Amino acid sequence: MSADPNVLLVILDSVRAQNLGSYGHVNETTPFLDSFAAERATLYEQARAPGARSVTSHASIFSGLHVEEHGVVSAGHRLDPSAPIFAQLREAGYSTGVFTENDWLTAVDVGLRDGFDEIVGARNVPFPGAVNPHEFVSNEGRGQYAAFLKLALGSDAPVRSLANGVATKLQSDYKRFLPDSVRASTPADVYVDSLLDWSDRQDGPWAACLNLMDAHIPYEPTPEYDHWGGSEAASLQAAFEDQKWDFNGGHRPWWQKKAVESLYDGAIRQMDAELERLVSTLEQRGELDDTLIVVTSDHGEGFGERSDVRPGVRVAEHGVAIHDCLLHVPLVVRYPGQTDPHRVDRPASLVEFPRVVNRLRDGDRQTAGFCPEGRVLATAVGLDEPLQERAGAYVEDLSPWTATSRAVFEDDGEGILKYCTNRDRAATVVSRDAQTSYKVADDGSEHVDRAFESIEERDVKTAGEDFDDLDDGTYQRLEDLGYV
Repeated sequence: MSADPNVLLVILDSVRAQNLGSYGHVNETTPFLDSFAAERATLYEQARAPGARSVTSHASIFSGLHVEEHGVVSAGHRLDPSAPIFAQLREAGYSTGVFTENDWLTAVDVGLRDGFDEIVGARNVPFPGAVNPHEFVSNEGRGQYAAFLKLALGSDAPVRSLANGVATKLQSDYKRFLPDSVRASTPADVYVDSLLDWSDRQDGPWAACLNLMDAHIPYEPTPEYDHWGGSEAASLQAAFEDQKWDFNGGHRPWWQKKAVESLYDGAIRQMDAELERLVSTLEQRGELDDTLIVVTSDHGEGFGERSDVRPGVRVAEHGVAIHDCLLHVPLVVRYPGQTDPHRVDRPASLVEFPRVVNRLRDGDRQTAGFCPEGRVLATAVGLDEPLQERAGAYVEDLSPWTATSRAVFEDDGEGILKYCTNRDRAATVVSRDAQTSYKVADDGSEHVDRAFESIEERDVKTAGEDFDDLDDGTYQRLEDLGYV
């Protein structure tokens, strides 16, 4: 094992623990990850995401700071470029790369992309090797078509580049005229290919973030892995006007949201197959034992679960709720050189990721774990103005979604206790495992107040981009993903 191990953070975007086989799910969604955890990795049974939204959670995972500490919750904020662990690793001599179509990591300037030498983003175009409009970001705002045309015509593949531009315009403005077979996102294999190609060219230690969006809305598994959904579920999903507010506004029955979970499972199965190929390739190259592999998620997903703290409110998709379907995430870690499997049932936090990396680099394998000495904390921030405007078209009373919710997780010796709050309401919830959690009391605010009273905002946040400064492709992607 080398002194400086490679670092691979794999984020299965929007994947909750309860839909994985290792965590008791009825469908065989993760046969590879299950066997990997059972034979030669560490599975954390009670891991929690720091936030319920992509930008807040990624900022915490990258920086090792709680949401209240970094304060980066929208495109209007920017994390200090030196705060992410990937920026620190690059400074230490690592080659760094990010591979995803999650625009929070590649296109929107919230400080998360600054630590990467190699940035491979939004690739859902007919010809990935040509100029990609989604990656053409201008500081002058949206609608820079003349500049794109100049870049495309001057490239090595002008015809294919122009075809990418036409396809992007169709998907942006005329999606209703396109056939259902046109995918909204790129399957995992494209980004796994990019990561493997890049890592194979590195001479020294490398650190990468691979964020796979297959299980983010809309759920579009390829036929090979669509074992539980099928055409009827796909047609139902295509009829949704909005994956979240259609349901929270009472415009659609909740059984329809639950029905598309079958597609979600297929998308998870699709990513699992690519994880197997990724790990197998690293092993064939002789790199596996020199690599820290962390497989997790930034947050989970809701399919109609009832809120722990707001009577009458249910969870659709993700964002504001503090429910465990959004916070209880998978966490499977293979430490460099690990040969024996382990299971950890104590509360674990993804905020520990930078500290795990640094301890391993210091040669301290014994304390390089994801279970903090104190409590595990999580925060779900309320809707910002763009999202309030979107939600307001469906829901009259937005009060359950405009307040910040907080949660504290503690081990009471028999299970995990969660204390959570939303405005004037509180709840105490018991979490036995990823499949079993239930409310036991309508109190617990004192535990939350005590845990968060020492959390103060650090000086790591500055003003970020305005949504009006984003290029057309990025803005449309964020809108399609439900972020604006």
